[in-house]
Amino acid sequence: MDWRKGGSSNNVEIDSGGGGGGGRRFGGGRGMGLGTIVVLALIGWIFFKNPMALLDQGGIQPGAGGQTGVPAQVDPEQKDFVSAVLHSTEQSWGEIFREHGATYVEPKLHLFSGGVSTACGSASTAVGPFYCPGDQKVYLDVAFFQQLQDELHSSGDFARAYVIAHEVGHHVQKLTGVFDKVDQARRQGAPMDGADGLSVRQELQADCYAGVWANHSQQELNWLQPGDIESALNAASHIGDDTLQQQAQGRVRPDTFTHGTSAQRVKWFKTGFASGDMARCNTFAGEP
Repeated sequence: MDWRKGGSSNNVEIDSGGGGGGGRRFGGGRGMGLGTIVVLALIGWIFFKNPMALLDQGGIQPGAGGQTGVPAQVDPEQKDFVSAVLHSTEQSWGEIFREHGATYVEPKLHLFSGGVSTACGSASTAVGPFYCPGDQKVYLDVAFFQQLQDELHSSGDFARAYVIAHEVGHHVQKLTGVFDKVDQARRQGAPMDGADGLSVRQELQADCYAGVWANHSQQELNWLQPGDIESALNAASHIGDDTLQQQAQGRVRPDTFTHGTSAQRVKWFKTGFASGDMARCNTFAGEP
């Protein structure tokens, strides 16, 4: 992935270590869950967490004041990479929203180390990358990309870009009202966990939106290289509920799924990438 072809976002913040969600910028350049706390502890750092799930299970602690980190030390190249990918999502989704007669409100991306305080509560690095609808920010621990390589055996710039694009996909859901509808359904007793639950469908839609972004960014920048799509699909295949549960527990429990199987995650990313059409990402209809 020739990410240097991209521009630079002004919406990236670096945490100063005070635990707040403000940080300093660089420019230019509730009913959902994994089923048990045991499973959460074993694989709690995996990315693509649904913030409403985390609020209910202790991944993010509402009102907690002590969960702060240290000043985030960001490698300049990592900083430039994150800025370039975020800028590309801004360009792609800005264009898509304009085509639909709407305005895309750009999210902030907050880099932190160790812990951070957000509008959704305080979180530790164990939470992994997440989106908080309360402040419309994507949160990413600076050590995660190394974990992505070491723990999930997913390396490559496009695999990292996929992580960011998925979380931005949650922001798109916030802007289009999906978050509110899912939360309303949860409060009315709709099933959230399980292979057919709303949590799985919400996460798969964010995967599909990541694919939509990949399609549009490639058309604009022609920055993908041989093996890039495979690296993203490899990342998706490693973070399916079935794969993670098998590794952590030696068995699979579909009734506790929150994010979808490896095959589903790959399928929906490919759906978005092949079509470039967010209308094809209706994971809430039919089989997920």
